[in-house]
Amino acid sequence: MLDKTMTFTVPNDNEKEMKQILTTVYHALAEKNYNPINQIVGYILSEDPTYITTHNNARGLIRHIDRDELLQEMLKEYLNVK
Repeated sequence: MLDKTMTFTVPNDNEKEMKQILTTVYHALAEKNYNPINQIVGYILSEDPTYITTHNNARGLIRHIDRDELLQEMLKEYLNVK
């Protein structure tokens, strides 16, 4: 059983909402003079919400994003595949 590759499937139905939330979070972090990319990466890696400011409800919003789904979309975009 350990010699077979496991498959992992993430539902992909809310790309638009995810992008809107990330954009809002990005701008909220920038407005508070944080490096938005570093802060969002810190959140993604740790799932620690304190990486995200509460400004404009950014911390509450980012919790609506499934990290696995986000990583899948980011990888697809980076590799330019669908």
